[in-house]
Amino acid sequence: MRVLVTGIGVVSAIGNNVNENLQSLVSEQCGIREVESKDLKRKLLAATVNLSNEDLLSGNESVGYCSRTSLLGLKAAKECWANNQFSNEIKTGIISGTSVGGMDKTELFYRDYLKETASDFSPLQYHDSGNTTEVIANALGKFDYVNTLSTACSSGSNAIMQGARLIQAGILDRVLVGGTDALTQFTISGFTSLMIYNETICQPFDENRNGLNLGEGAAFLLLESEACQKQSNNEVLGEIKGWGNTADAFHQTATSPDAKGAVLAMKKALKTADLEPEAIGYVNAHGTGTKNNDLTESIALQTIFNNQVPPFSSTKSFTGHTLAASGAIEAVYSILALKHQKLFPNLHFESVIEETGLTPVKNSADAKDLKAVLSNSFGFGGNCTSLVITGA
Repeated sequence: MRVLVTGIGVVSAIGNNVNENLQSLVSEQCGIREVESKDLKRKLLAATVNLSNEDLLSGNESVGYCSRTSLLGLKAAKECWANNQFSNEIKTGIISGTSVGGMDKTELFYRDYLKETASDFSPLQYHDSGNTTEVIANALGKFDYVNTLSTACSSGSNAIMQGARLIQAGILDRVLVGGTDALTQFTISGFTSLMIYNETICQPFDENRNGLNLGEGAAFLLLESEACQKQSNNEVLGEIKGWGNTADAFHQTATSPDAKGAVLAMKKALKTADLEPEAIGYVNAHGTGTKNNDLTESIALQTIFNNQVPPFSSTKSFTGHTLAASGAIEAVYSILALKHQKLFPNLHFESVIEETGLTPVKNSADAKDLKAVLSNSFGFGGNCTSLVITGA
């Protein structure tokens, strides 16, 4: 059974909707900028969405007090859902990934608690990752199935994978899938403590890469079975053709140096899609800009493609690393690459990694008959997910 993509929505540091994101990608407009870190008491580079919580809440007043993670997710989900309607004849689900949940609200409460001025404990209910999905679901309507995934940076891709499997199994007819994460002091401090936060702008797949820049954002895709799409008459934007998930469990935060988990995830995705590696015309790489990730992913790409690696790039050079949202955002970018026949660049690249010698796409370019994209998302604990997405 085919799993069709019939809707997309995204908000990130390079745009507040799908069209703005596309224009920034094509025109090579980076969203990483200088922001103030309250806990670290200094400025650093991060990719923030150019909308305040008040901006995000406008038009969504009914959701009331909630986290920025929920508000970012709701904005992307509403764009994706568009004018679709709920029906008793269509079994509809929502699956959202997040890593920090409502941590932004928890941080505010904690500061007040330390000052002994906190008297309202209700903000703690928004900390839970599942609350984010519940807020989005309740704002949109009556879903038959609601679920939250939290597998670190592979969460958004795993949400897409689970949604596709539920459609193939005939359990659901359509699923709103994606991920959302807000930038918090907790995540900034955490990645800084791991000594992988770059003090300068990140350079994925560059020999002189020195870490990542965090970002925030959200993205959702609407998946439908063929029968459901015939009923909704939504435009088909692409197809989730294949998926693979592995857990190498090599290290709490690092991928295995032999790239075992990444290779197996890509192999599984290609097998599910029933495609040979040669069918892939572009790879949207995980590409965080860290020493470990980019080397192991490069090794994995060479292994899968037998040293004939197709055009590849990391769009985290635009958006920063948006954690659980990254896989969903990059799946939307993969759909845009297919629809508009574009290859998106790997910004800030200067020199190849010595061990592998691979050069990513350096400038925005027209694709040549692009039919299939491989999108990688690798999370802490070695949770690796690859998606194969094909055009309409």
